[in-house]
Amino acid sequence: MHRRTLLAGLTGLVSGLAATATTPAHAQSRRILHVRPGDSLQAAVDAVDGPGRTIVVHPGTYREVVNVSSDKGELTIRGASRDPRAVVLVFDNANGTPKPDGSGTYGTAGSATFTSAAPGLTVRDLTLANDWLRADHPEITGTQAVAAHVTGDRTHFDNVRLLAHQDTLFADTTALDAFDRQYFHRCYVEGDVDFVFGRGRAVFDACHFHTLQRDVNFAPKGMVFAPATARANPYGFLALRGRITSGAENAAYKIARPWVPTYETTAWPALVVRDTWIGPGIDAVTPYTNMRDAYPWQTMRFREHANSGPGAVISVPENRPQLTTEEAAAHTRRTYLGDWRPYGRP
Repeated sequence: MHRRTLLAGLTGLVSGLAATATTPAHAQSRRILHVRPGDSLQAAVDAVDGPGRTIVVHPGTYREVVNVSSDKGELTIRGASRDPRAVVLVFDNANGTPKPDGSGTYGTAGSATFTSAAPGLTVRDLTLANDWLRADHPEITGTQAVAAHVTGDRTHFDNVRLLAHQDTLFADTTALDAFDRQYFHRCYVEGDVDFVFGRGRAVFDACHFHTLQRDVNFAPKGMVFAPATARANPYGFLALRGRITSGAENAAYKIARPWVPTYETTAWPALVVRDTWIGPGIDAVTPYTNMRDAYPWQTMRFREHANSGPGAVISVPENRPQLTTEEAAAHTRRTYLGDWRPYGRP
């Protein structure tokens, strides 16, 4: 399905409100900023003058790139409606998209529609999307097109839709030796290749991951996760109490492959998927694969526990390493997030 068609469907309930984002946001007070169609979300972010501010984004489609710098701590950005489809932030840069100033291409991180390095960021009740399409740009080989690139400790996404194809969500850290914590609750993430990736310590609680149909004649068509966890970090990605569905044929996708970047060859990717319903779109026999044969997935920290569904059937045990009950006790929201409790009481 073409992204632009999908976005049109998501925003049909607010059709006619979309506008170019060129004017400043309206300030109700120093602590609360309102962004309406015709305003710029980036202008509102730039106007934030202290910690603990809130930006309320009213229904509409905002076509712009937004960057939340590290000095905008404890910021909340939320949709005015509880329906995340009502507010859509979208742009269409890719890794290989040339920059307007001729200085090169954007690169993977630079392609992101939404970027944040702010500690204590909360984003809720809206959609972040990158609607760049491979079919529209056959001349571009760098096809990663990120919807959100997030770093900064204590980043919290709640009821957020993240839409793209390759590299949808870049859950990262501010530095190799920083173990930035991220919590995604009730989020929907879709894509086709490595669409949840990075070295962040990220918990995905009750999230829905959806693999797209992809017009290729090879398998696997893609992977959900591609963690790049630093070796010194005891925890990487934890997906629990969620589900994985697919718009592609059965067994077309893998759960994950490890990402060991060429610039960070000490990485030791870590992923735990537990208490999750896995649909038939995931290859149950061989659910993991390599990104590069020099770093086989079997040597990585990939584990599962108490999953269900047709994509979770264990027919070849060595292909699906499982946590014991005792080991599973060390892979919880509390152990990953420590003294930060965005989920309330344990």
